[in-house]
Amino acid sequence: MQKFSSPYKIQYFLFVLLLVSCKAKTAPTATLVPPTPTPAPVSTDTPAPTTAPPITPTHEPLYLSTATVVPEESRPLLLVHYMPWYQAPPIDSAWGWHWTMNHFNPDLKDENGRRDVASHFYPLTGPYDSRDPALLEYQVLLMKLSGIDGVIVDWYGSENFWDYGLLNESTQSLFQYIKKAGLLFSICYEDQTIRLMIDNNHIALEDARTNAQKEMLYLQENLFSDDAYLRSSERPVLFVFGPQYFKSASDWKKLFSVLNVNPVLITEDNPLPPVTTSSYPWPPMWASQNGVLNEQALNDYLNSFYKKTANWDFWVASAFPGFKDIYKEAGVSEGYGFLDARDGETFKSTIQLALKNNPDAIQLVTWNDYGEGTNIEPTIEYGYKYLGIVQDIIRASINPHFAYTSENLALPLQIYKLRKQYEGNSDVNTQLDQAFLSIIAGDLNAAKAIIAQYPITPR
Repeated sequence: MQKFSSPYKIQYFLFVLLLVSCKAKTAPTATLVPPTPTPAPVSTDTPAPTTAPPITPTHEPLYLSTATVVPEESRPLLLVHYMPWYQAPPIDSAWGWHWTMNHFNPDLKDENGRRDVASHFYPLTGPYDSRDPALLEYQVLLMKLSGIDGVIVDWYGSENFWDYGLLNESTQSLFQYIKKAGLLFSICYEDQTIRLMIDNNHIALEDARTNAQKEMLYLQENLFSDDAYLRSSERPVLFVFGPQYFKSASDWKKLFSVLNVNPVLITEDNPLPPVTTSSYPWPPMWASQNGVLNEQALNDYLNSFYKKTANWDFWVASAFPGFKDIYKEAGVSEGYGFLDARDGETFKSTIQLALKNNPDAIQLVTWNDYGEGTNIEPTIEYGYKYLGIVQDIIRASINPHFAYTSENLALPLQIYKLRKQYEGNSDVNTQLDQAFLSIIAGDLNAAKAIIAQYPITPR
């Protein structure tokens, strides 16, 4: 099985050695542009069943009572699926669709000061803009302290259509902070954008392939060549959500024909040989019964998927905290169903099951899809629970010397609050820049000393 190649692998080992040695207004009634379509939890091989998936005599329990131990030198990457699609004042002039869904009003606050947003969960920072430098700094620091290796960003292309250009801008901003933190990044292309642009008369049907080739060239020129971009066998790794428009191997051969090097393409659920040789799993909400995806159905789906991976080269497992969308409450749709988080046990067990199958990477689904409730980013409801689980599993199964703890996860929020409190104060922000660098270098005591100089004023 081929492993990724990246200079950050060497940095990771040096980083671990360092730690061990130290020990130490009125709501808008509609968005200014039509919203980015929310990716539907689709299956690319199995239609939605009308009955629960059968349980076979060899049904394996999803919960693993003992941790799977993976040698550090062959450990999988931990990559988090990231949504760059949030807009909020004052960075934007209005609240974006993913906070409002044209139903909720973030300008309204409850008795606790929480804004009315389109989610069952509320981020510790409050609803944010994906281009906010302070927010991006906060997020990459959390990833670093959690042991997450990088991000897979949901990408709608670079076309000036709806909010796609804005999302691409947010993606570029995120990648700058990803690189500052010494993390990896990759793209998950939403090829459904081609159909949406055709349906809305932005491009002609006959221009579909040309438009997608243009996006491939954009990736080659702006991202694929970056040292921080995820690679396998010296080729950039490109995920696709689906695919939902270009569904044949011949389609992708033609899309890649304009590139100097073909990416390693990873599709959802099933490969498209010979252009793809592996895929990744996604929450199978199509298997919900009476609105609920039960543990056995999830178990069956994942075990069935992992049995297909024996001869795959670079392949990606997935882990999920749960699924609790707000689409029905928002009037968007009837919703996709509910997957019980079981107080973190769903996340723990799906990570352990992934580790058991020895993938090249594990995709954590997701960092911040608040609309579908698959977020592991810290919230008021569950705090740092999911990031603490990642830390614990790294210690138990990958690196017993991993030094960061759940207590350390509070540092990024303190820096974020100070950035907001001292906005425009160059002297303080220079000190906070140093606190950021100290955390990245593993010197938490230096960061704490800087933060302690500036009391945080409740907002």
